Amino acid sequence: MKILKRILLAIVILLALAVAAGFTFIRHLGHRALPDYNKDLPLTGLHAPVEVYRDNYAIPHVYAADEHDLYLAVGYLMAQDRLWQMDMLRHVTEGRLSEIFGKDYIENDQILRALRFREKSENILSQADPAILEALTAFAEGVNQYIADNEDNLPPEFTILKYRPEKWEPFHTVNMVGYMAWDLKAGWSEILLSNIRNTVDSVRYRQLLPDLLRNQPVVYPGNSRNGSTSTLLPDMLLHMATLQPLGADVLEASNNWAVSGSKSTTGMPLLANDMHLGLSVPGIWYQMHQFISGKLNVTGLVLPGTPFVICGHNDSIAWGMTNTYVDNLDFYEETINPEDSTKYQYNGAWRNFEDRKTVIKISGGEQVEKTLRFSHRGPVVSSFKKLAKKVVTMHWVGDEMSNEIRTVFLLNRANNWKDFTDALKTFTSISQNIVYADKKGNIGLYCAAGIPIRKRDIQFGILPGNSDAYDWKGYVPFEELPYLYNPANGFVASANNRTAPPDYPYHIGSWYAQPSRFERIAEMLSAREVLSVEDFETIQLDQQSKMAEKYMPSVVKALEGYQNMNPVESKAFEILKGWNFVMSSKSPAATIFETFYMQFVRSTFADELGGDLFSSFNGVSSITRNATDQLIDSKASVWFDDITTENKTESFDETVIAAFSHAVADLEIRLGNNPDDWEWGSVHRLILAHPLGSVRVLDRVFSLNRGPFPVGGSFHTVSPYSYDSNKPYDANHGASHRHIFDLSNWDNSLTIIPTGNSGIPASKHYCDQTDLYVSGKYHPDYFTKEKILESAHYHMKFTN
Repeated sequence: MKILKRILLAIVILLALAVAAGFTFIRHLGHRALPDYNKDLPLTGLHAPVEVYRDNYAIPHVYAADEHDLYLAVGYLMAQDRLWQMDMLRHVTEGRLSEIFGKDYIENDQILRALRFREKSENILSQADPAILEALTAFAEGVNQYIADNEDNLPPEFTILKYRPEKWEPFHTVNMVGYMAWDLKAGWSEILLSNIRNTVDSVRYRQLLPDLLRNQPVVYPGNSRNGSTSTLLPDMLLHMATLQPLGADVLEASNNWAVSGSKSTTGMPLLANDMHLGLSVPGIWYQMHQFISGKLNVTGLVLPGTPFVICGHNDSIAWGMTNTYVDNLDFYEETINPEDSTKYQYNGAWRNFEDRKTVIKISGGEQVEKTLRFSHRGPVVSSFKKLAKKVVTMHWVGDEMSNEIRTVFLLNRANNWKDFTDALKTFTSISQNIVYADKKGNIGLYCAAGIPIRKRDIQFGILPGNSDAYDWKGYVPFEELPYLYNPANGFVASANNRTAPPDYPYHIGSWYAQPSRFERIAEMLSAREVLSVEDFETIQLDQQSKMAEKYMPSVVKALEGYQNMNPVESKAFEILKGWNFVMSSKSPAATIFETFYMQFVRSTFADELGGDLFSSFNGVSSITRNATDQLIDSKASVWFDDITTENKTESFDETVIAAFSHAVADLEIRLGNNPDDWEWGSVHRLILAHPLGSVRVLDRVFSLNRGPFPVGGSFHTVSPYSYDSNKPYDANHGASHRHIFDLSNWDNSLTIIPTGNSGIPASKHYCDQTDLYVSGKYHPDYFTKEKILESAHYHMKFTN
């Protein structure tokens, strides 16, 4: 017995030691990359010391003697906090995801390589201003010095995925900007529309197309200028459902606005911006302030992997962005030589396709060879989803020369409207409405976009590619793009709504966001003679729905004809009738309305389209929401007829009743039979997911994910938390930041991001802004050195 007890004791001790060793290893793995923000560090190549102050959110304020030193330090600092995210995004832009995530990403890698980011990046670098090239080179050197200094202290993701970061080069930074252009392109809808056209009759098809002559609010009223006239695509071309969990999608929607001093309580302009994109962790933005005495003083949002402030302010101007939804991507059906499939017809002659072989490496050591095929317009994309009997090529704005790196570099240094507009001239691939305000009291908004000039007699669908008839003929001249400067009403605003009036002489786009966010912003800006920073907070956080306000009278009228409501339906209807249209997290009415809206879309379109095509249709919000809005306006459409019923033609009212009944039944199953308990936040929740957080054991061990948090809002509110219509209701898109800039005193400015500045899960700054964000609060965005020193929690110095 004594021997047995000793053996058992030894086993227990060994198990305890093993557990302790495992815990120690995991803790070391999770914590080893945490930087000491108070530790001075050597940085080879500095001309002079660089000082870094961080506030209690670890936002760095970097003080350098010259631009070389600034960007060298910026590269090192960013790698300290975001190296794995930077490296993962680098793999996205190079089409090398299979190397770290496995064979499921082979097709993504093919597509990303077909976009030829590096080819364009190297072209941009070959023409770059020496000052920009020096900045990019110094930034890359800073990143590389961090990697070299921390080979044994890398973030845990590298060990988990069994790889190490490679050397950073300037073209990797330029690639990041190219990828933003891809993620922001419009024209997603053309192949989906072609599939729908082959499924439904011409009447139904035409009723899906946007009525571009409808009376809707526009960003640039009065901008009529003299000039020339003019299977689901996301799934087919880029598996965004696969890339989104990696945090690799960029802007979906946004809000921005500014008021002049005449509408401000301070007598100087105020400017607000919140760009909407995928909500994940690490967040897409890194907050930073950069200072060179007498040369540069700029603060705001930096994209990990790039050194310049994308949106923010310097000591003279402030700026922010919203997506313009330019139609800057076209598809062409090629005529193939029946005797030689390597040739396609163009202007009466046969041209050779260009074939490029590419080797895709896969984690674990395997590799596959693939062939990418190109016409003079761009890549052949039909093979990615095997479009039957068609060879389809794509031309997109990223194929055209642009120089967004130059634009952002110059915006960081702009002093006035002239500098601002000069910087925007090369901002053509990432089309944005860029809001402006300056210290002299001016405000403005400019459509900085590459708007293709091309023949428009075929407005939707795949274009014939056998001639140059539908090729692009250049861009709309910069001077003819829409803009506003010091308008008489004292404010400018945009929210992805229609850009210009119908009589603007160039075609800009077709698939704009619904105007509900813009209408609510304009309503609140107009409601007061003067506005304060606090008023801007109220506007940014507003969740009152103009869309619901517009739809509900028709819905209520239809439901008043519903004679056989059960008690739960009757209670839900009473709640809807008494609703104030605010989509708060505590609102049962918001839950009922949002679920009704989804069921209305399904009741209207699913019977004609069928399961797979409806799922694709429902996933492209621009088509679904525009079509639904037009049908509710008209209340007369063949789409309302349920083709599965015999000898009956359903009306709008009957469709509303059916959708309401389905919605209530669905919510009763989910939330019980008391509609008073159906709070929107109980089903509509935000989870900040890490790319590796879907592996439950990794999430538990390293605390990768954060949430869930109950949230309000939806795609149609100024403060949005939107979700995938095919996967309700978990919020996965929203404001990626909120900024309010006070040009009377920069230190009164406010900001917040959904996560934190650190991308290391063990850091206390990983998601230290999240609670503020979800509760609708901000933190100060200090700019003067006096305030920065007062609020500094960390201080370190780089020396040579």
